Amino acid sequence: MDLAQRRLLIPPVPPRPTHELSFFQFLRAARTNALTLWTEAAYQEQVLRHRFFGRTHMLINEPAAVHHILVDNPTNYRRSPASIRILRPITGYGLLLSEGEDWRRQRRIIGPALAPRSLPLLARHIVACTREALAVFEAQAGEPVDLLGAMQSLALDIAGRSMFSLEMRHYGAAMRRMLNEYGVTYARPRLWDIVLPPSVPTLRDIGRRRFQHRWMSLMAEIMQARLAAPATDTPRDLFDLLHAARDPETGKGFSSEQLRDQIATLILAGHETTAVALFWSLFLLANAPDEQRRVADEANSVAIAPDRVMDAVPGLIRTRAVLNESLRLYPPAFTLVREAIKADRAGPIDVPRHSVLMIAPWVLHRHQRLWHDPDAFDPDRFMPDAPAPARFAYMPFGAGPRVCVGAQFALTEATLALAMMVRRFEITLAETEPVRPVAVVTTQPSRRPLFHLRAR
Repeated sequence: MDLAQRRLLIPPVPPRPTHELSFFQFLRAARTNALTLWTEAAYQEQVLRHRFFGRTHMLINEPAAVHHILVDNPTNYRRSPASIRILRPITGYGLLLSEGEDWRRQRRIIGPALAPRSLPLLARHIVACTREALAVFEAQAGEPVDLLGAMQSLALDIAGRSMFSLEMRHYGAAMRRMLNEYGVTYARPRLWDIVLPPSVPTLRDIGRRRFQHRWMSLMAEIMQARLAAPATDTPRDLFDLLHAARDPETGKGFSSEQLRDQIATLILAGHETTAVALFWSLFLLANAPDEQRRVADEANSVAIAPDRVMDAVPGLIRTRAVLNESLRLYPPAFTLVREAIKADRAGPIDVPRHSVLMIAPWVLHRHQRLWHDPDAFDPDRFMPDAPAPARFAYMPFGAGPRVCVGAQFALTEATLALAMMVRRFEITLAETEPVRPVAVVTTQPSRRPLFHLRAR
């Protein structure tokens, strides 16, 4: 059956360039919308190569090669200098940018705190925050709603309470302001960010370091407020779990500065990606009313109660399929960049020493050799009776040893919040102008569309 017969939604995407970009066109696209980096050939070929400033740059679309780079031989592939320069001021020396034994030690400490057994503790905060957000929507009495802003506020509140058991009203506005400032002013790559090593500072790095001081001071202030709360016999939140966590090999935990950097990393990585995943899921359902009704019917068939949250999750099969399809079409982390330390062979692909590799979930998830109807919104592809996608053709949370440590929490959060939203409200767009994705830090909409929320 073709797309017309199935009436699948094909959401708009940015235009693809008709020819390979020059370096300066590449840099301009990376700064304004990275989704316009790739020509039509990127969605058809296993690998694309080009050379900038004497170095080989490669886009890798072969799942076996992706597996080799991220799983079989990850120690040969380090983060690019540009990503370190851009992310270090906002993540510090947390898990995201650590390498080698330092990364392994941090992962050993953090992993158990975000293991599935911790989800019931954290999921209570998801339900409580979402219920409060729904009450706000109801009080707005049919006024058009900026769902991107609302989902950012919700995800930030969930992150804050899951981390600290603190309502984020006192800190949320400052955090949101600073995150927006960083995204607009410091996160967009410039020429010197790419060509200079991180050890050589640029004028923009001075601003980034000033920002880092303010941002980390805010993280320390929130930590101090949490430490001032009365102690309890059982963990209340992720902060309690991380504060008590110890490396099973050395028996040591995090220092105050190390814990601060982990918290900064988890808040940045956790709340923004979940917010855009929720926004795009709601956007797709607003454009696919039959699918929205299926999710609403499913959500109404399960009980979502704070004391038994995890009992509801297995029953939200269609909701999870919609979320997975949204993550396929709009992966928040749209590309991974690695630099090859030594020459290597990744699957069928020769990788030169010091070459720069891009593994782009945005491209992999829409690759014509890996997916049927790749640009269409079709949650059926993630239902239990559907064939599983090719391994390493779908990787919204990365893959291998460095897969996102909070992936299960993020999926649980987004699934529960999406189900609670759709069963309470019928969601429609309040305007008809197309909304296209724009990728700089995460995959955001090109503008903030307004939605109508009508109580069911």
